[in-house]
Amino acid sequence: MSASIIDGKKVADLIKTHVAEDVKHWVDGGHRNPKLQVILAGNNPASETYVNAKTKDCIEVGINSETLRLPDTVSDKELRAVIDKYNKDDGTDGILVQLPIPDHISPHAIIEAIDYRKDVDGFHPMNAGRMLVGQPSFRPCTPAGIMELFDYYSIQTKGKHTVVVGASQIVGTPMAMMISRERDGGKSTTTICHRYTKDLTKHTIDADILVVAVGSPGLITEQMVKEGVVVIDVGINRVADHTREKGYRLSGDVQFDEVSEKASWITPVPGGVGPMTRAMLMKNTLLAAKKAIYPEAD
Repeated sequence: MSASIIDGKKVADLIKTHVAEDVKHWVDGGHRNPKLQVILAGNNPASETYVNAKTKDCIEVGINSETLRLPDTVSDKELRAVIDKYNKDDGTDGILVQLPIPDHISPHAIIEAIDYRKDVDGFHPMNAGRMLVGQPSFRPCTPAGIMELFDYYSIQTKGKHTVVVGASQIVGTPMAMMISRERDGGKSTTTICHRYTKDLTKHTIDADILVVAVGSPGLITEQMVKEGVVVIDVGINRVADHTREKGYRLSGDVQFDEVSEKASWITPVPGGVGPMTRAMLMKNTLLAAKKAIYPEAD
């Protein structure tokens, strides 16, 4: 058995095409183009790569985007002041503070400093809480993108056992909430595993759907999964490879070659979840411009 590939790039391109059409209709209706403000603090090469890709996506769909680069010496107070300026700017629809930020600043405090109505990453406690109770909210882009993949490929989640490896507030925790609770495309029985989980294989081998987001190259082996499992690999890790021009290759958290021999469906790295994350960011930014989630923002 060899797994069918879940092509995230293909689905992301379809979503971006729809967003571009919606943006055009929005602008043709007399509105300005949506605006995404990105704030990049520090000199993280991976963050630079992500931000450049997001900027490219914005151009493709007609969303205006600006990136403010701040030094890694920026203070908490200075970063908050910048965020407050964009919170008050009527010309800014979405604010994205690229994570990670410098170690001396609390990411939780900075996320809370963003106006929840402009929180297109979906990390603010207001959005997280509303999502938890089934109210309209900006959903975190990565798990929202994964749910879109399940829908596009008609992968059944209702009644299935989903195991999520990784309990971050960005991916793991909201993923577990979405796939267990969403009215359409959810209703899965969910287990969350993390660094303190004993005997990880005991849990992963029972999964009908396995979502892995821990940033540990090749963590999941074929011995850890059962035949027919659906595997979503969120990990994207740089692994040293001196045979490559850049000196590294990208690897997921799953040993793709061997696990794909047992899985029914699997996402590749790259080209799986990553493009979907950015596509959902475009979708959230348009929703923010339209005040679709929080109409009282007008």
